[in-house]
Amino acid sequence: MLGVVLLFLATAAVLHAAFSTYEHLSHLKAIGRPEGSLPFDIVVEAVVALALGIIGASLNAPTLKEISWSAEMRKRSIDEMDSRLGFASYVNRGNSLFAKPPTL
Repeated sequence: MLGVVLLFLATAAVLHAAFSTYEHLSHLKAIGRPEGSLPFDIVVEAVVALALGIIGASLNAPTLKEISWSAEMRKRSIDEMDSRLGFASYVNRGNSLFAKPPTL
């Protein structure tokens, strides 16, 4: 539950930082100085939102599964693991179709 809340807060913070950036750049354009940099508080808000998103995604992730041969064999039988293709023919008609015509 905490992970979902943190993800929601991170999303809200990113959207607010984006809106604040838009407002700031619109203000700079209105006064005729479009080359100004972003204020420090908007940058900090975006970095905090990134950190909240990473922590929220980590807490919201499912539990890790065991990766080993014995764990896989507990779920499967030997017949499933040892099944192979019994008959395969890799001969095609390419030799007949693309062969040079016989000379008379």
